[in-house]
Amino acid sequence: MRLAGLGSHAQKEDVMNKASQISRGDKSRNARLGRLRQLVPTTSAIVGIDLADAKQMVVVCDHDSRVLARKTFRVRAWDLGVALDWAAAKAARAGFAGVTVACEPTGHRWRILSQLAEQRDMAFVCVQPLISAWARRGEDLTTDKTDEKDAVVIARLTAQLRCYVPEVVDETWGRLRHLGTRRERLLTELTAHVQQMRDLLECVWPTSLEAANYPFRSRTWMATMQVILERDGADFARTKRLGLARLEKLVRKEVLRWGAEKPTLRITRNLFAALDDEAGVLTHRPGALERVGFVLDDFFHARRRRVDVEERMTAVLEELGVKDLAGSIPGLSSIAVAAILAETGDPRRFTSARALVKHAGLAPRERSSGTFVGRTKVTGQGRPGLRLAAWRGVWATVQHNPVHAARYEHLTHREHNRLKPTQAQAAVAAALLRQLHAVIVTGRPWDAEVATHGMRRRAQQVAA
Repeated sequence: MRLAGLGSHAQKEDVMNKASQISRGDKSRNARLGRLRQLVPTTSAIVGIDLADAKQMVVVCDHDSRVLARKTFRVRAWDLGVALDWAAAKAARAGFAGVTVACEPTGHRWRILSQLAEQRDMAFVCVQPLISAWARRGEDLTTDKTDEKDAVVIARLTAQLRCYVPEVVDETWGRLRHLGTRRERLLTELTAHVQQMRDLLECVWPTSLEAANYPFRSRTWMATMQVILERDGADFARTKRLGLARLEKLVRKEVLRWGAEKPTLRITRNLFAALDDEAGVLTHRPGALERVGFVLDDFFHARRRRVDVEERMTAVLEELGVKDLAGSIPGLSSIAVAAILAETGDPRRFTSARALVKHAGLAPRERSSGTFVGRTKVTGQGRPGLRLAAWRGVWATVQHNPVHAARYEHLTHREHNRLKPTQAQAAVAAALLRQLHAVIVTGRPWDAEVATHGMRRRAQQVAA
């Protein structure tokens, strides 16, 4: 094919891609390898570092994995600057123009190493520990694992461009990540408190759980239990002597602490009536109810801390300027957006929306060979926290977002290849991540028409 008449290199490359039938995946992979080659040029040596607490193994290798220098530094991660200076001197002596630093992203130490490399204008990449484990087995078909071997494996994988560029986090995005981690821990703590209270009450006072449809979501139920367990010390006789009218008066005051303006007195009356019920293990009732009182107090304080963290996360969204954009998606609350972005970081760092979906482990995994076509599932790789945050966001959008509701209905009721509810929710979660990526990257609010039919149809409508 003659390419002399084409004006630019981009035009020539486009024609060559069409002629050779390069797929979109091939183009994406070629672009990623090109970006990595800029960080791992053949003119630079590779410094593989196996990070630990007080012992750091450093090797300097060429691109054929030949070790040029090796040394053990018994220092902490923040003192590795001397190791980088030593590696740079060894690389220069071997005739290399610079070095590329590589390590596994273990704990927090890789962040310190990244900062030290940046201060010295050294390129920095990371190697996934899972890939290192597979490569270690392929090294000599044994399960040997030493710091010396690991450092060489890291350098070899980097030379093969089987590495990635870690996220560059600024102060604001970094704060959102830490707040998201804090919120997730509080949610786990709250769930544990609810399970413990449920188990105890089912054992000694099961009727109390029937006082409300969803007792642990009811602030009136919580406030009434707080009065019974804290003021009266779970002495039902004392609560009976108090009387229903005075109990309701105390609950009206207590429910304000739980964030409600007024109580649902029907629930309070049901709990008061349940005081006469003797179902459950009565011998354990005093001690178990005392424990419930302790757990209920812990639940109250953990819930208040969670609300505080969520308010801080919402404020960070406003600081980043993405709250209104992300909030344009019907059914997706600000805190749901904050929880997702706390796991993804800045969505602009992903080259495409599909890359973000793959990062969450929600991309479909194809299994086919020859005439065999296997069952397609999601990969399940990536960040489990991001997958969970997207999954939680789906529950509200399926109910309040007409586009997502229609998609879920179609996937679960179509005649051919009908999906189970959980499979359809995973598909909607992936669509939610793609749309969130689009509104933040483009800076345009969510559009139901584009979300349903895509940009190509919108462009055709505008042209018409």
